[in-house]
Amino acid sequence: MLPIDAAAHSSRWRRRHPSEKAALGFGLTICAVCLPPWPGALLVAAATLAVLLGPAGVPGRQLWRAFRVPLGFCVTGAVPLLFAVGGPGGAVAWAPDGPVHAGELLLRTASASLGVLLFAFTTPVSDVLPRLVRAGVPAPVVDVALVMYRIVFLLLDAQAKVRQAQAARLGATTRAAVWRSLAGLGATSFVRAFDRAQRLQSGLAGRGYDGTLRVLLPGAPVSRPFLAATGGLLAGLVALTLVLERFLP
Repeated sequence: MLPIDAAAHSSRWRRRHPSEKAALGFGLTICAVCLPPWPGALLVAAATLAVLLGPAGVPGRQLWRAFRVPLGFCVTGAVPLLFAVGGPGGAVAWAPDGPVHAGELLLRTASASLGVLLFAFTTPVSDVLPRLVRAGVPAPVVDVALVMYRIVFLLLDAQAKVRQAQAARLGATTRAAVWRSLAGLGATSFVRAFDRAQRLQSGLAGRGYDGTLRVLLPGAPVSRPFLAATGGLLAGLVALTLVLERFLP
């Protein structure tokens, strides 16, 4: 199991209805994208961090480990805005408004990533996928997603064991050995994926699979106070952004 999935299963909000957390997480994401980056995205990021580290109870170290991956993509996407290709400055030159545009993009994307992480850190995928059928998503699509979700963890576990065995046999001592180990890892993963899929199909057929995976979900009523607090937070962020935008440079 990935660390973010393990954190979601042990989250304080694990028993809350996924729609509550979706309203909060994706509402903050929409605010980060739609509001002006300064000061809107900065306020959204601060509010999201406060919720993550406060009521949601996400450890700061785990949050940073998960956040640094999308942050790397955000920085990579913002760096090209610093340069201008062609024109009077030469083939490649500093863009006149490059730092401003790069900073705005970085603020928007980083804040939006935190909103998505809020949902991911508090809601296991196994709680969301079965409920998508009630939301109108075709059942076969949800079944395939559930099966893939299970197979991914099995393959990751198998890959970890294969890499450990290769390292014990000095499979990473030289560059040539590393390439041979990678080729062997890819071939083994390909064969094991087919084997796992076949065994899973046999298991489902043995349990009388009729085209629908029936999953027992724990009852989780939607909390109106939580939704009201979410609406108040989002409305407060929008109002504060519009007010500060008039007074800040």
